[in-house]
Amino acid sequence: MSYIPNYKTRYKDEIVSNLMKEFAYTSVMQVPKLEKIVINQGVGSAVADKKQIETSLKELTAISGQKAVSCLSKKDISNFKLRKKMPIGARVTLRHDTMYEFLERLVKVALPRIRDFKGINSKLDGRGNYTLGITEQIIFPEINIDNVSKIMGMNITFVTSGKTDEEAFALLREFGLPFKNLKKN
Repeated sequence: MSYIPNYKTRYKDEIVSNLMKEFAYTSVMQVPKLEKIVINQGVGSAVADKKQIETSLKELTAISGQKAVSCLSKKDISNFKLRKKMPIGARVTLRHDTMYEFLERLVKVALPRIRDFKGINSKLDGRGNYTLGITEQIIFPEINIDNVSKIMGMNITFVTSGKTDEEAFALLREFGLPFKNLKKN
């Protein structure tokens, strides 16, 4: 028997039935699901220092458990000393088991380590997706604080199959994301 992440089992056993009751779905296929998690880190300082990109890629790979790729600039911007196809960021897209493992580590380990944490904003994008901004990469236990040369933030985007923000919010709430103003509809 192969390994199945806890959150994947929880989704199938608990979350699907809870959402079917809440939204009165007639089929299991109507229940929204988490399609992917995209972690993105902009490294503007990489224009001057090339090692910043390598550091960012290593850190994102350690955090996500999957190899990160660099993002290249699309055009020249002389004011920023930026040339076309220069690396200016790093990103990683998580799906399936690695996505569920990352989500569990984020909710249970990383978010509680934020100083003065009062919850995350509950503003979705209108299409059932949610982006969480994190200001410090050191909240993840995979990052050794002694080796960090620069504190950098990142965006974590949760892409769901929810048709509305209410459906996606309910799904993320069931997964245990600590929203500030948690209200049941």
